Amino acid sequence: MIKTDTKPKIKFTKYEKFIIAIIAITQFTIILDFMVMSPMGAIMMPALKIDPTKFGNVVSAYAFSAGISAILTAGFADKFDRKRLLIFFYIGFIIGTLLCGIATDYDFLLIARIVTGIFGGVIGSIGMAIITDLFAPKMRGKVMGFVQMAFASSQVLGIPVGLKMAKEWGWNSPFLMIVGLSIIVLITIVVYLKPVVEHLKVQSDKNAFVHMYHTLTKPFYLQAFLSTVLLATGGYMLMPFGSAFSVNNLKLSVDDLPMLYLVTGISALIAGPLIGKFSESIGKYRMFLFGSILSIITIITYANLGPSEFWVVLLLNCILMLSITARIVTSSTIMTSVPVMADRGAFMSINSSVQLLAGGIAAKVAGQIVSENADHSLVHYDTLCYVVSVTAIITAIMVYFINEKIKMVNAERAAVVAEKV
Repeated sequence: MIKTDTKPKIKFTKYEKFIIAIIAITQFTIILDFMVMSPMGAIMMPALKIDPTKFGNVVSAYAFSAGISAILTAGFADKFDRKRLLIFFYIGFIIGTLLCGIATDYDFLLIARIVTGIFGGVIGSIGMAIITDLFAPKMRGKVMGFVQMAFASSQVLGIPVGLKMAKEWGWNSPFLMIVGLSIIVLITIVVYLKPVVEHLKVQSDKNAFVHMYHTLTKPFYLQAFLSTVLLATGGYMLMPFGSAFSVNNLKLSVDDLPMLYLVTGISALIAGPLIGKFSESIGKYRMFLFGSILSIITIITYANLGPSEFWVVLLLNCILMLSITARIVTSSTIMTSVPVMADRGAFMSINSSVQLLAGGIAAKVAGQIVSENADHSLVHYDTLCYVVSVTAIITAIMVYFINEKIKMVNAERAAVVAEKV
């Protein structure tokens, strides 16, 4: 007797596919705006005549301004049509990125990054709220797998092109490229995205600041926010100096960087949807734990490398990207199940805020820890790797309890529904 799979396959409507695509592309532009800073570190620092501390300031300025903006808008995030919020903040992001593209010195760039962060830091949380509103929990793992392809795509498409442009026309040019792409995305959102207003039907009469306070102080939400703080530490500590470490410590050529990021990004591009699919079958937390263990092993190995062959660095970067993708996809999916509908916008904004603020602090601390030798090689980069590994262990424990709590709440809700029936 032939067994057939009776589990219904998830199929998306044409409009749902559009939602996934537009959120992914929007995320792509936001992520690229941040990600392009890291590989250009080896180009920007000598061009602007700044040291690692000042470069860390430029990176953290975006994170701090984005975090503060996200927390201030949290109380209003559930009070308006999410489409209108997305359009407003995306326009501000485009203006900020344009300022980066015309910056002429360190001070101008620092101000431009602050402006970009004020608007760009909120967009990710709006996108997450839209996904949570429009897709059922059983579909979100697969959706997140596709949306997180934006992270990989920024490396496959954006970073190599950005590096090439930076070498040919100066470090400002990648930001102007992002502006051009973002304008096209903005027009698409205005024309084709339908209003997202279902959450307005369950809003209470409490004002925005009371709503923000209540969301910020719920014990279960606080657990999620704290785990997000630790999740943010790794990326913001390691990524800003990744290219400089590769060039000055591992002795790769600047010309190797586009290929390094291209191949690494392709591996993540392939891994994203697969991880989203498998996380639905084997369990989101199990996939998260796998990614955490793999990242710790890879980071510690990377920290102890000396001058290396290109293929060794490439292999480690691909493995590390696989582990990061596994953690991002699964943790993002788990977090969508934490808030109730009435709190989703506020929760996502606060979650984005604490992530960015924690990232800003991490980048600032990293800039203080890392220093340069006379030959521009980085000192104490291994210390950052060990700190990140410890936070990964603690985060894995915290996410376990959050995931168990979600299971318990879902079981209680199912029991209540069964009693009513």
